[in-house]
Amino acid sequence: EGKTTTSVSLTQGLGVIGRSPVLCLREASLGPVFGIKGGAAGGGYAQVVPMEDLNLHFTGDIHAIGAANNLLAAMLEAHLLHGNALGIDPLTVSWRRCVDINDRALREVVVGLGGKANGYVRQTGFDITAASEVMAIVAVARDVFDLRERLGAITVAQTFDGEPVTAEDLKAGGAMTVLLKDAIKPNLVQTLEGQPAFVHCGPFANIAHGNNSLVADRVALKLGDVVVTESGFGSDMGMEKFFDIVCRAGGLRPNAVVLVASLRALKHHAGNPDGGLDAVEAGAANLARHLGIVAEFGLRAVVAVNRFPGDTEEEIGLVRRLALEFGAHAAEVNDAFEQGGAGAATLAEAVMDAAELESSFDYVYPLEAPLEEKIEAIARRVYGADGVDLLPAARQKARVFADAGLGGLPVCMAKTHLSLTHDPAVAGAPTGFTVPVRDLRAYTGAGWVVALCGDMQTMPGLGRTPAAFNVDIDEQGRTVGLF
Repeated sequence: EGKTTTSVSLTQGLGVIGRSPVLCLREASLGPVFGIKGGAAGGGYAQVVPMEDLNLHFTGDIHAIGAANNLLAAMLEAHLLHGNALGIDPLTVSWRRCVDINDRALREVVVGLGGKANGYVRQTGFDITAASEVMAIVAVARDVFDLRERLGAITVAQTFDGEPVTAEDLKAGGAMTVLLKDAIKPNLVQTLEGQPAFVHCGPFANIAHGNNSLVADRVALKLGDVVVTESGFGSDMGMEKFFDIVCRAGGLRPNAVVLVASLRALKHHAGNPDGGLDAVEAGAANLARHLGIVAEFGLRAVVAVNRFPGDTEEEIGLVRRLALEFGAHAAEVNDAFEQGGAGAATLAEAVMDAAELESSFDYVYPLEAPLEEKIEAIARRVYGADGVDLLPAARQKARVFADAGLGGLPVCMAKTHLSLTHDPAVAGAPTGFTVPVRDLRAYTGAGWVVALCGDMQTMPGLGRTPAAFNVDIDEQGRTVGLF
């Protein structure tokens, strides 16, 4: 926990030791801002600014992405109503609408009610905008022309003859591109200490590919001598997808990995949140697994121990010692929340030491492997599973996608971020489990296949006490309660 804070901390720390770093982060979705996770600008003296603007709408990129997504849905519905010249089978329509709010009531909806003039009656649903294929496309497109081609390649349905129907077939690709012509441009802000930061795109790492835009990463590599780019959630989520999907798409080769650890998180994984040294040691099995995941990709990992109030020096020392025993290149404390870049200077030195050594970066599966084998490789080599169980719908889709020539695409796993398994209640470093895959979705525009694991939903819901409860305007008209 505290990963964005650590990304900002490291960037500021690199500035302190004389480097010229550039930071790349994702944009904040209103779903987590008003849900449970909160904002995405860091915290304390390790922030990107302006925090309020970053967390609320920012430059409107996410809204533009939602508009483009829903324009395609509207044009599809209009085509069905006005003669259906393409012969689209309404029962095969897979394109869903989206909205940038956690709203579980929209997961399954019926459209077209109220008579023939309102369209074809059918069941569909909404995804949160961060999980939309349009978000994924903006995040991996190299330029506006690549964006145009990818948008046109989105598959929305099939004809009665079983042929795919694309956004280009519906003549929607051009209008969608125009809606997104500014959204593809990275947004430049800065840290509290003046280092440049690109904040662009916002796919979640559990239900999407979980990384900022490829354009931002590539521009940052031209401008700084070190690029710090953040992947969502744990190494089993955003990091795996950054390596197996984004690095492949953009020709990127990472030099080192920073894993964030906190005593609170390790105690949670031990099932003893109020425990002491014994709980830290038991929960460190989870840290060991994440270090093993980094090793599967042939890279060195530096563990950043994110200090929280109440952490003891003895407990922090134990985490650092265990991390080194588990194979970390280094393990340093991050104090930038209270001290700014100076509190992360030692961490920055350790990261540069790891990054400047030779590495043997590789992927966990070859693209030419069948889809089932790629899913199996991720489950075994990354999650530590005994294997996968492709349920009938997923197995059928795998055959259909292979026959359609999509078998060579990378795989994006939609899985809970709360566990290395598909079950959010299973903490620690579990073994002896199998990952059920209930369905597959072909993102033909983005260029990968999404595997839906367990009960994973692409539209989250608000909890009993969402963060929105605390957000308000004070007597001076200032926003309060964002974090």
